[in-house]
Amino acid sequence: MKKIFLSTAIALSVFSINSCERSFEEINTDTSKIKQPSVGSFLVPIQYEMGSYGYNRADDFTFDIMQVALAFPNEGNTVSRYYLTESTGNGYWNTSYKWLKQVKELNEAAKKENNANYLAISKVLNAWIMANLTDAFGDVPMTEALRLEENIMRPKYDRQKDIYLFLLDDLKEANTLFDTTKALSEGDLFFQANSNAANIVKWKKFCNSLSLRLLTRILKRNGEVNVHQRITDIVNNPTTYPIFQNNADGVVLDISGVAPLMPPIARPQDFTAYRASGAFFTQTLVDNNDPRLSMFFSQAKSVTPPNPNIGYKGAPSGYALGTTFDYQPSNLNQNLAKAPLKILIMPNAELQFILSELAFKGIIPGNAQTFYENGVKATLEQWGATMPANYFANPKVAYNGTLERIMLQKYVGLFFVDHQQWYEQRRTGFPVLPNNGGLMNDGKMPQRMPYPTVTKVQNYENYVTASQNMGGDNINTKMWWNQ
Repeated sequence: MKKIFLSTAIALSVFSINSCERSFEEINTDTSKIKQPSVGSFLVPIQYEMGSYGYNRADDFTFDIMQVALAFPNEGNTVSRYYLTESTGNGYWNTSYKWLKQVKELNEAAKKENNANYLAISKVLNAWIMANLTDAFGDVPMTEALRLEENIMRPKYDRQKDIYLFLLDDLKEANTLFDTTKALSEGDLFFQANSNAANIVKWKKFCNSLSLRLLTRILKRNGEVNVHQRITDIVNNPTTYPIFQNNADGVVLDISGVAPLMPPIARPQDFTAYRASGAFFTQTLVDNNDPRLSMFFSQAKSVTPPNPNIGYKGAPSGYALGTTFDYQPSNLNQNLAKAPLKILIMPNAELQFILSELAFKGIIPGNAQTFYENGVKATLEQWGATMPANYFANPKVAYNGTLERIMLQKYVGLFFVDHQQWYEQRRTGFPVLPNNGGLMNDGKMPQRMPYPTVTKVQNYENYVTASQNMGGDNINTKMWWNQ
């Protein structure tokens, strides 16, 4: 007890002495906050938080709308039945802008420290997040966003065309800024460019591969924008514009399961609770004789005792109300939510399918079938599977000279990549998803998320202008790149 009193007395005396020497202002200043954070300190939080959030968006939105998985049993108003409301995109809007603010601070710190690599990285990250945001909603605030310190409380909405042109020009500039002789000063979860300056090249590859994603997204606007020329400038000049060559180049976030790199879903059982795999996605992999079937799904079971396994069979998304099932459908494998896991940000497989489409349409030189087969192989290997030697002997997976086949396998390759399956289906119409009798919205794929509640309330006039410019704040309104 004496020791406790003694320690307390010493602590109080030290506090008294220090208090006498410090002013009231000093005592009441929060010293726990970093006043001038280093430029490198911004990167890892953005990578982890937005990478993890993209994983969650795939899980709780894209899987439903793209018939990968569905709540089961459920006959209510759900995304899997094409029921979207103004609350559907609330979290996506708020989270995107939260981390775009961090990207902006990274950009400003890089300029202040005259650090070309971090400046280039800030442009790549901004393009990655902002492109996904505009592809979800259409016209969104950009140039006046995140400027509260300038008293811009109600930012105008930028037209999607202007957003795309800005992002593409920014990516082009970023490509020129990277200095491959200098390593990053702090952590880098995507490419570990802090430990090896040579890995800055991987950031350049991400930059230019992302440009090709954006350019392919706006192919319909060629002429209005010099889309084809921008594509060929990149593809025909690999020294100046390097792009992904293999899976090691792809953008992946490794989740070790050791704090702070924890899985986005805390409890794996929540990943599969009251859920089934979607019949369309499951059957596509069955038709492919995909070696990852057991990696992705559990087996369906007969409801007749002793309830034997009956293979991989999902539930039809948007099934008709009143449907009864004589089997317990397959579910997703809980291991997909357990560490260690790899979160796909932009995989090499996606780029190979982009190149296949561009070659198929005659926009770039090269063999569409070769790019397609590279994409299929990369799709399997990015999950640690080995492609069987006779895989393309299967007529269901063999290249057949159609865009539909390219996009079907791209759909498989984009499994767990944020919203990309949805964006690509809207752009091309592929894959053609079945209406199983219970879809809402007249069975039409929603073309966008409605603007969230907060912007309607806090930024009403600009919201009205944006809605009118786009043709209405409606889930069926096609955005600029898809008109």
